[in-house]
Amino acid sequence: MISATGLELRAGSRILLSDINLRVQPGDRIGLVGRNGAGKTTTLKVLAGEGQPFAGQVERRGAVGYLPQDPRTGDLHVTARDRVLSARGLDSLLAEMAKLEVELESSGDERLVRRYGAVEERFAALGGYAAEAEAARICANLGLPDRVLAQQIGTLSGGQRRRIELARILFADAAATGGGTLLLDEPTNHLDADSIGWLRGFLGGHKGGLIVISHDVGLLEATVNKVWYLDANRATVDAYNVGWAKYLEQREADERRRKRERANAEKKAGALMAQADKMRAKATKAVAAQNMAKRAERLLSGLEDQRAGDKVAKVRFPAPAPCGKTPLTAQGLSKSYGSLEIFCDVDVAVDRGSRVAILGLNGAGKTTLLRVLAGILPSDTGEVVPGHGLRLGYYAQEHETLDVGRTVLEHMRSAAPDQTDGDLRRILGAFLFSGDDVSKPAGVLSGGEKTRLALATLVCSGANVLLLDEPTNNLDPISREQVLDAIARYPGAIVLVTHDPGAVAALKPDRAILLPDGVEDAWSDDLLELVELA
Repeated sequence: MISATGLELRAGSRILLSDINLRVQPGDRIGLVGRNGAGKTTTLKVLAGEGQPFAGQVERRGAVGYLPQDPRTGDLHVTARDRVLSARGLDSLLAEMAKLEVELESSGDERLVRRYGAVEERFAALGGYAAEAEAARICANLGLPDRVLAQQIGTLSGGQRRRIELARILFADAAATGGGTLLLDEPTNHLDADSIGWLRGFLGGHKGGLIVISHDVGLLEATVNKVWYLDANRATVDAYNVGWAKYLEQREADERRRKRERANAEKKAGALMAQADKMRAKATKAVAAQNMAKRAERLLSGLEDQRAGDKVAKVRFPAPAPCGKTPLTAQGLSKSYGSLEIFCDVDVAVDRGSRVAILGLNGAGKTTLLRVLAGILPSDTGEVVPGHGLRLGYYAQEHETLDVGRTVLEHMRSAAPDQTDGDLRRILGAFLFSGDDVSKPAGVLSGGEKTRLALATLVCSGANVLLLDEPTNNLDPISREQVLDAIARYPGAIVLVTHDPGAVAALKPDRAILLPDGVEDAWSDDLLELVELA
């Protein structure tokens, strides 16, 4: 279905993969794993035909459905329903039928009747109204009710838009004979627990090919039957033809075997070299000494490369600038899109050092409220009032605060204009951006790299109130633990939106705001269930 030959991928001057052959066949459900920055997103993009390899070629047969981490659609004025139906061309046929129906009401022109019949016949051939109902079912299973499907794409949150793109891909795949190839980059981002459960079932029964990048261990355990591990230190792909649990066991066994073989070989080589050194002193044994030295070299050269430990970003949040008792308040906030009310009459008071969790089901307005508090989005009513000494730091889940055309270093300069490039490079180095990496435009970064860059800009800000929207999305397990530790240690105030119960545990909230009603209450561990369901 997809085959890559002699594949070489680069990020700037850094080689991600070198001379790699990959193949995806029907029934292959592959988990693509590796640390952040290893090249997972770049690999998936090239296999999908959305990017070009530095060397090698990729061949595709059959339908391919690609979900990037940060999907962008062209026309923001189409409805969400039409966006999904466009995967099979049903949207344009429905629009044409509606137009012809209006014209037929005022005219019985035979040509219009024939035209309507032809369009209706094409519509029926593509599944007709049954296909439309099928699309609605897929959307509902992904947490997209009819009221959302009626909205224009431009009015939806980033999470809703991403679920629309996922629904569109799955709707197209359901019509592919024998199943197409799905290439999914973090498909469970922004999904609630019920939707994740449904998606696991859908992917588990998928008959075509599948490559999935995910930090959702449950999804990998339930879905994949093969694993590709991208080793960033060796620019290679290790292929395991087993499921997730067996992969973890096998990889651990491989590591133990490598260490054991290297230890034995180094012991034997050391003994040979010591004996050779003794024999070199005698001219009659010089040849024998040379042979022993060569044998020692062969022993070491025949070993598999030792897998170097992955580098980990040293995540920390800024030392908060001094501020008054209540650096941020908001009163009577409401927000609507057209006739759809998102939330109404919300009051917020963020005291110095306080910890606030914003809770609610998908679509309740959590991200919208955070954007209003950050000054990114205007509210319809009410106002946000900065208190004495307020310094806001905003982390956006969709990274919309990053300018895709500006480099990593340019973003840091904007965040901290008073700091030298040397200081900024040192901070970036702690977040695993070094050398030419700082000259990359943000648009070419992977989701994990964008997350690290956005977090790095916060370090320079001196913020005393952090607004964090899904800060653990797109992170590998080790990087996620670093972010959770940074949240736990930060002495300033935090307002958090998350689907991650671990992030809430690290935050240790003192208060919660429940949306869409905007009710503020003291934190109770009973609310953790709502975090998991959201």
